[in-house]
Amino acid sequence: MKRILIVEDDITFGTIIKSWLNKKGFDATTVSSVSKAKKLIESDCPNIILSDLRLPDSDGTELLVWLNSKGQAIPFIVMTSYAEIQSAVQAMKLGAYDYVSKPINPDELLKKIEEALEHKVSPKNTSASATQTPPSKASTGYLEGVSKVAQQLYSYVSLVAPTNMSVLINGASGTGKEYVAKRIHELSSRKDKPFIAIDCGSIPKELAASEFFGHLKGSFTGALANKTGAFEAANGGTIFLDEIGNLSYEIQVQLLRALQERKIRPVGSTKEIVVDIRLVSATNEDLSKAIEKGTFREDLFHRINEFTLKMPMLKERKEDIMLFADFFLNQANQELNKTISGFSSEAITRLENYSWPGNLREMKNIIKRATLLEPTSTITTSSLDITIEEEPNNLMLKNESVEKELIIEALRQANHNKSKAARILNIDRKTLYNKLKIYDLE
Repeated sequence: MKRILIVEDDITFGTIIKSWLNKKGFDATTVSSVSKAKKLIESDCPNIILSDLRLPDSDGTELLVWLNSKGQAIPFIVMTSYAEIQSAVQAMKLGAYDYVSKPINPDELLKKIEEALEHKVSPKNTSASATQTPPSKASTGYLEGVSKVAQQLYSYVSLVAPTNMSVLINGASGTGKEYVAKRIHELSSRKDKPFIAIDCGSIPKELAASEFFGHLKGSFTGALANKTGAFEAANGGTIFLDEIGNLSYEIQVQLLRALQERKIRPVGSTKEIVVDIRLVSATNEDLSKAIEKGTFREDLFHRINEFTLKMPMLKERKEDIMLFADFFLNQANQELNKTISGFSSEAITRLENYSWPGNLREMKNIIKRATLLEPTSTITTSSLDITIEEEPNNLMLKNESVEKELIIEALRQANHNKSKAARILNIDRKTLYNKLKIYDLE
């Protein structure tokens, strides 16, 4: 008898699905949270998992990432409302077999369960399926996320990528600007040509022209051999200029000329080389202010800025925090040969409430350090090198009637998911539960 695990916090709905599946000859079990699902999977591995996306302690995709990190070859079907179809598609990119929309069509669900079980033809095949991720993510060590701001960003990426427009990516350090640049390249007609990335902030002023356009042997002191520049190396493909605001005014002039004329001239050469490149740039500063100060050319700004993408801060992507945390934990386990299974509830609260000034780069480093230091099987707060600064509780600044209305509105926005409502209110879950009891909102 095939065992089915149903992960659903709507107890009534979960019980109905369980009873129906039992009548169809399956051994169905229900749990109401990701943490309970993990414990059951470790003790009695099911043949298939049906999971809601919105769960009290985490997101359903977090369970999927955890399964991948454990190498568990279990077909995973997402149950979701119509409004969350994009999140379901994202879950499929992470390895989910399929999804079904609520309200559930029983015949459709049964058909997809049977297809998923048949798809699991051998341990070798299912293992490969469970751990596989899309090439663009595996090659870059990055996830796109399921939050609304992430979905909006990557919808813009998919729109602009097939064009030949110059793209300016604006965002703070560590937000994943280079990944977006690579994704634009991968989704373009230039994907089979080179992608060349240059960190403009690390190039000495006197060597910038050589890095961009190349040089001939003997053209300056230290030029011991001919050098191919980035523009020529990227011919036919994409060139990514990170932190473009750091370029000197002189190099900006040469860059503008190269972009307008599509020709370059290596240092020390009299011969021009025709190049065909697509330019993607990135900056963490406000270039309009640099233009006002006279440190960045306005004509170059308009040339590189045919389309702008704004990278969200990690603190603006609350729904993605634990998704990335599990992803980086999986990476750290592999790199450090560790077997940490997840995060304690206190650690999850700490991660979700931290402001992440260093964004994804900071999280990756913190998770890797915690994985190395953690003596138990679960990441605890003692291993996390982050401190939550005390902030005034927004609710405490309101009178009781206003406070009650704020809680009711937050619960409405969160579809009565208390964990999400607590995040909306900028309070922890324990405080919210106390307030619910005080105002008789249970």
